[in-house]
Amino acid sequence: MCCSFLAAGKTVAVWPAAAPGAPVLYLNAAAGEGEAVRAALQARRPGAYSLVCVSGLDWGHDLTPWGCPPPFRGADPCTGGADGYLRLLAQEILPAAESRLPGPPCWRGLGGYSLAGLFALYALYRTPLFARIASVSGSLWYPGLMEFLAAREPAVPPQRLYFSIGRKEDRTRNPLLQPGRANTEAIAAAFAGRGVQTKFELNPGTHFTDPAARTAAGLAWLLG
Repeated sequence: MCCSFLAAGKTVAVWPAAAPGAPVLYLNAAAGEGEAVRAALQARRPGAYSLVCVSGLDWGHDLTPWGCPPPFRGADPCTGGADGYLRLLAQEILPAAESRLPGPPCWRGLGGYSLAGLFALYALYRTPLFARIASVSGSLWYPGLMEFLAAREPAVPPQRLYFSIGRKEDRTRNPLLQPGRANTEAIAAAFAGRGVQTKFELNPGTHFTDPAARTAAGLAWLLG
């Protein structure tokens, strides 16, 4: 049964596992998306795990690691508030969510779609809390990301990593977005080359094709 609470204006929905010791998956999502992802995940992987979904996010601020020009015509610039949101997630949301679980989880995963997929990968380098990451159609085109990753090591040795992108996502006239597929493939290959259990999936369609199903696929991979 789902329970929910508010944290600094964010809505946090918790679907606890029935038994203690189950893994917990964290998902940053748009409002109402958590239910759809949960249903798709249950269809793929019914079993013992908890799901925590955070919505009510300022996507261009909370999920971006540093400033970036507007990615689309008419969009606001990205303002780089990921570190602040990560502190909120680690210090307030996570303890409050896990107090509603039947016991401490055996491991934590973090996933998300689009900018939330970028944030999930960024978090791997900024906190040891999440050892399994799903970057689903992640915004890995983000300027400066490849340089950031090349200069650092993850905060915790990753256990399982999932990356995906739509087959048509790089077919765009927007030069900011064009590196998305190549960057995603390169990052996945680099982790796999280091012996990390890594999956890269090329999905049919554009960035906007079946986000709930794609996200569920990523989270299912984290469960092993």
